[in-house]
Amino acid sequence: MRVAVISDVHGNAFALEAVLRDLWAAAPDLTVNLGDQVEGAADPARAAALQRDLAQGGALEVRGNNEEKLWPGGRRSPLAREYGRWLETQLEAGALARLAALPLTVRALSGALLACHGTPQSAWDSLLWVWEPTGEGQGFYRARDPRELCALVEPLGAEVVVCGHTHRPGATRVGDTLVVNAGAVSDQVDGDPRARWTLLERRAGRWTVDFRAVPYDIEAAVHWSQTQSPFGEGEAALLRSGTFDVRGNGEL
Repeated sequence: MRVAVISDVHGNAFALEAVLRDLWAAAPDLTVNLGDQVEGAADPARAAALQRDLAQGGALEVRGNNEEKLWPGGRRSPLAREYGRWLETQLEAGALARLAALPLTVRALSGALLACHGTPQSAWDSLLWVWEPTGEGQGFYRARDPRELCALVEPLGAEVVVCGHTHRPGATRVGDTLVVNAGAVSDQVDGDPRARWTLLERRAGRWTVDFRAVPYDIEAAVHWSQTQSPFGEGEAALLRSGTFDVRGNGEL
């Protein structure tokens, strides 16, 4: 059993296309999309269409915190509201409504796999890491206390739990459960601007994880954003550097 996991596309159709080419070559049995599908400025309408096609082909989806921004009153900051107004000019209302209605969690493989964006309880929190604010919108992620992680994961009764949100690939084991934080398709934080996706494989009842990094045409994505959106300067800096200047966990 091979499971492909994508997360945090953030409206970057150029990165997503490269990931999908690599993903399809791996011939997974199942694909899971962990959310934050369109909040970005590198052709979000095409990114939404590609992800809708994945879902129609059988991919499972959960909502991210950015899908919850599509709810009435869901946008917390002036920048988020500005993005929201622009996205409404790019995507049809029905497409946005579909994303807003996605479930918080999904199970597959007779319950062996559980997927969420952040944690099973919230799309805004994260399993492996905890956001520690330091003031004035700044902060950092620290590893979650193992006892806290155990209390969150053990009751799920899953063989593997997959999540996203932090844009940081990583994995650990909690008892017999593999916990995987998938890498982000777009908006990297580690200085490597390549697109990311994750391949899970179960053999003889044991799960393994392979974090993939895929080059893509960053300059094409930048050009689209600079010529077609009001967010080109910020998008260019983010995509070229592979460094997401996180200013508050809630705005990921």
